[in-house]
Amino acid sequence: VMRIKPKSVVPAESLDAADTSAASGSGGSAAAGPAESWTPEKKDAPTQQQQTSTTTTTTTTSATTTAGTSFVAQVAMAMANSAVQVRPLRELLGCQDKSNHRRIAQRGDYWVLYNYVPARRWFRCDESITYTTHADFTFLDNLEPLLDRWRGPISVALYTPGNDFVPTLASIRYLRQCGSPLVAEYVTFHMYFGSGHVPKSVPHSDHDIDAPVANCSAPPPWTNASAAYKGQKKLLYPVNVGRNVARESATTHYVLPSDIELYPSPGVIEGFMDLVRRQDPPLRRPKPMVFPLPIFELASHMKLPADKKELVSMLKNGSAITFHKKVCPDCHTVPKFKEWASAKPKPGVSVFHTGKRTGYHLHWEPIFIGTHNDPLYDERLSWEGKMDKMTQGYTLCVLDYEFHILDNAFLTHKPGIKTLKKDPARQVLASKTYSLIKKVILPELKVLYGVKKGCAV
Repeated sequence: VMRIKPKSVVPAESLDAADTSAASGSGGSAAAGPAESWTPEKKDAPTQQQQTSTTTTTTTTSATTTAGTSFVAQVAMAMANSAVQVRPLRELLGCQDKSNHRRIAQRGDYWVLYNYVPARRWFRCDESITYTTHADFTFLDNLEPLLDRWRGPISVALYTPGNDFVPTLASIRYLRQCGSPLVAEYVTFHMYFGSGHVPKSVPHSDHDIDAPVANCSAPPPWTNASAAYKGQKKLLYPVNVGRNVARESATTHYVLPSDIELYPSPGVIEGFMDLVRRQDPPLRRPKPMVFPLPIFELASHMKLPADKKELVSMLKNGSAITFHKKVCPDCHTVPKFKEWASAKPKPGVSVFHTGKRTGYHLHWEPIFIGTHNDPLYDERLSWEGKMDKMTQGYTLCVLDYEFHILDNAFLTHKPGIKTLKKDPARQVLASKTYSLIKKVILPELKVLYGVKKGCAV
C-alpha cells in the first residue's frame, strides 16, 4: 500500500455556490475495476457544511375569503396554501462528497496517479458540474480557452508513458505558474501510463511536483511535440482509460465527459444547476437520463460564439457547421436539430427535446452531462481504432436512457473544419476494432445488459 502526502487544498466550504459565479464571471478489461492501493478514509473528506441549495415550490393564497369564515380559519387556510416545500439539493441528488487526495492505483495494464496535481479548490457533490476530459501533453494548449468558458471544476487525465512524464509535468507547472490563475484554482490533473512504459522517476513531494518554472517567457513545453515518447514508440492512445479515470475522479455528482478541444458555451454550469433546482417536468421522469449538448465546428479564422444567437448567425452564413458534418454527419447531429437552431434563444438553460438513440440516430455519439451512475467506456478501445464511444451508446440504449437535449447550451470545437482524409494505417486498426466489438464486446454486453429492439453499436 502506498500513500502519498496529499497537496493541501482549499475546501469549498470557504466559497459557497454563489462565490463560484462571482469568481467566474459567471490493454485491461473494462469489467474489472481499479485495484486501489489506497482508499481515503471518511475522515479525510472535508467537513460538510449545511447545504443552502434548495428546490422551492410556492403556492399563493387567493386574495378573497368566504364571508363568515372565522379569522383563525382564514389564517390557517393561508398558512396551508402558502406552505413552502424546501428540499436540499444534496437530498434531491442523493449524492455524497468525495475526497480529492492523491493516490496510486493499478487499472488493468495501467498505473494511475489519481489527483496527482489537485486543484486548490475542492467542490461538494451538489455544488457544480465537473468537465472531465483526457489528453497527452501536446494538447494542453486547449486548457486555458476551455477553462475561460467553463469557469468551473475540470478533471483531466493525461497519458504519460515513459519519457512523456517529464514534459507533461513541466507543462502542468507552466500552466499553473505562468498562465491563468484559474488553472491552479479549478483543474485537477491525473497521470496514467502502461505497466511496460513506467517513467524513470515520479516526484512525490509537493515541493518537487510544484518546482518553480525557470522562465515563463520561454515557449510552453507542449510545443515540442516531435520529441514525444508516445510517437517514437508508436503507442496507441488509450482514450477510454483516460475518460474513465477523469470521470471517476470528479467530486461533483454531475459530470460532462468531453474532449479537451471542445469548448462549452458560457454559463452552462449556472444554467444547468438552476434547471436541476427547478425540477422541470422532463427531470421528474422515472427513466435514466442524460443531457446532450449540440456540437459545432467553426472556420479556422472565426472566434468562438458568445451565445446561441451568435452561433445561429454563424450557421446561417456558413462559418459554423454541425460537428463532423463532413466526416460522419449521423454521429453527432442531435434529434430535432433544425428546430433547435430555429428556436428563439431563451434565458437560462432548458430541455428542448427528449430523444432516443434509435432510428436515424442509431449511431449517434452524444456528448452529455450525466452522473457517476452512467455506464463507463470500454477500455479495450483506442482512439486510433475509432468507435470508442459506440459501445457505451449501445448500453445507454438498452438501459432505455432518455436524452434530454439542452437548449442555450452547446459545445464548439477548436476553430478549424475537419474533412475526411484517407489514413490506410488507421483504417486497418478500425477494421480490427470493428471485429473486436462485433465478436467479443457486443456479445458480452448482450449477456450483461440484455437486448432491446432498435439498439445497435
